[in-house]
Amino acid sequence: CYFHAVVAERRKFGPQGWNRSYPFNVGDLTISVYVLYNYLEANTRVPWEDLRYLFGEIMYGGHITDDWDRRLCRTYLEEFMQPELIDGELEYCQGFPAPGILKYTGYHNYIDDNLPSESPSLYGLHSNAEIGFLTTVSERLFRIVFELQPRMTGGSGSGGETVSQEDIIKNIIEDLLDKTPTPFNILELMGRVEDRSPYIIVAFQECERMNNLMTELKRSLNELDLGLKGELTISSVMEDLMLCLYMDQVPEQWTKLAYPSMLGLQSWFSDLMLRLRELEGWVADFRMPSSIWLAGFFNPQSLLTAIMQQTARKNEWPLDRMCLNCDVTKKWKEEFT
Repeated sequence: CYFHAVVAERRKFGPQGWNRSYPFNVGDLTISVYVLYNYLEANTRVPWEDLRYLFGEIMYGGHITDDWDRRLCRTYLEEFMQPELIDGELEYCQGFPAPGILKYTGYHNYIDDNLPSESPSLYGLHSNAEIGFLTTVSERLFRIVFELQPRMTGGSGSGGETVSQEDIIKNIIEDLLDKTPTPFNILELMGRVEDRSPYIIVAFQECERMNNLMTELKRSLNELDLGLKGELTISSVMEDLMLCLYMDQVPEQWTKLAYPSMLGLQSWFSDLMLRLRELEGWVADFRMPSSIWLAGFFNPQSLLTAIMQQTARKNEWPLDRMCLNCDVTKKWKEEFT
């Protein structure tokens, strides 16, 4: 039960320590209880190793797809499921020793009397885990306060006239549409290339993803612009877009087509322009740049795979035996030739 609480119930601190979020549920706990009961009935001694394997690799491990997460799950089980649980003193966390043999109500009373107040140490997390939780709460509070602000703001003009929400949004739309360049002409780019090497394929894929994002960005902004002019009926999607533009948030319809990012709208758009410039420099002559901004890709993994494919072809090595090696240097990007 304590293991289940640690992997599934620490909602206050979120899924820290896991590389992905997993759908651990009460069903996993229930089936594990049945398995535990059957094993204890059939054995004279407690088969710790077998139980840890069943819970960590099959019951809970069935959800887990990442090797490091599997290791984390195994470590938790080694911490909470060991002979000291029955034979000696085992502390689940600091100040919370495992109870002895009690009745059902006894366990309830024991938890009420002895369980420490909620903190990261209860879940084996570092005390800094609370910083993330407090930051999230603060940001949510400030966002709600900001949303409650009146939608009319005082202007800087001599008359002190007010600027409406619509005026602000119109200015943002105008600014974003002015800065958004024309999409890549994929057919024209393909016509310029004879050898479709793995790097060229990656460049095409990145251009295609950038085009999809740019197309949706322009379409939604133009649609909202027409709606504000009264030429189209304002829909709920357009209202959501208006709110996001006003609150400096990236709309969901854009993030679905974009790369993971936690930036506000203006910073996100500036970042997008940098990525676009990087891509334009690459497809101008399709020569592999001497250095590449890996995080500037929609799918950085594709370039890493292309490096292995290209090297394997060049040296006639088997692809499944290839691996990447990283050297940490102190050079700036411009120093690489």
